[in-house]
Amino acid sequence: MSSSEASPLFAGSIPQFYAQYLVPILFEPYAADLAARVARLRPTRVLELAAGTGVLTRHLAQILPHDVTIVATDLSQPMLDQAEATGTARPVEWHRADAQRLPFLDQAFDVVVCQFGVMFFPDKLQALSEARRMLRPHGHFVFNVWDRIEANEFTDTVLQAVRPLLRSDGLPFLTRIPHGYFHRSILQDDLARAGFTRPPSISTVPARSRADAPHLPAVALCQGTPMRNELEAQGADVLRVATEQASAAMAARFGTGAVEGQLQALIVVTEAE
Repeated sequence: MSSSEASPLFAGSIPQFYAQYLVPILFEPYAADLAARVARLRPTRVLELAAGTGVLTRHLAQILPHDVTIVATDLSQPMLDQAEATGTARPVEWHRADAQRLPFLDQAFDVVVCQFGVMFFPDKLQALSEARRMLRPHGHFVFNVWDRIEANEFTDTVLQAVRPLLRSDGLPFLTRIPHGYFHRSILQDDLARAGFTRPPSISTVPARSRADAPHLPAVALCQGTPMRNELEAQGADVLRVATEQASAAMAARFGTGAVEGQLQALIVVTEAE
């Protein structure tokens, strides 16, 4: 993840829980999809924004030819540390960098790619403008965002279970940020204002989320996202209670064995003039 506001929330034990639980349950299918889209563009230099713990980076390293340079960035050093510890199939350049103030020369990349990170940028227009600055003529910006939370069954189930434990004023983290930037008209307008003059391609892409047991998505979302900070702020025992309630809700809806639910995201591809 990458933002001056959100990055400190991805610290402590969150990166470990994020990599261990959240990545295989929610992010893995879309990382493979996004990497394949990038590969079809045949780039020579790729910049990844908000690389997190490196799930997309690993797919890029596997699918792209060895002579393609991959530069992976994130503002959160703990997330990058987790990514580097996991490793990639071949060398990758890792940089701590703010997507809103990228430390690279203009037009340095053929492709800029971002997996589920754009929603976290406090100043989205500035971050999108920086992505545009990075691209050579006819380069591509490829990214995905989560669709509305109701179309993502595990996340919706967990949030409904723990919502009574969260503060009643304002939207909770999961709906406010990860599932808060899916309106096509807003995406199109923001990209145009950032300098992408060609209309983007925006596709709705469903997938399936799977876990070996119902408690695993509960642990992933309660303890591997900044919702953990929201829960811990309500009291010393609230995180445990929330995880238990979310696990029970998952089992009630999906069963007590291996579980499977719907995922849905938007894939955005736009080209620089």
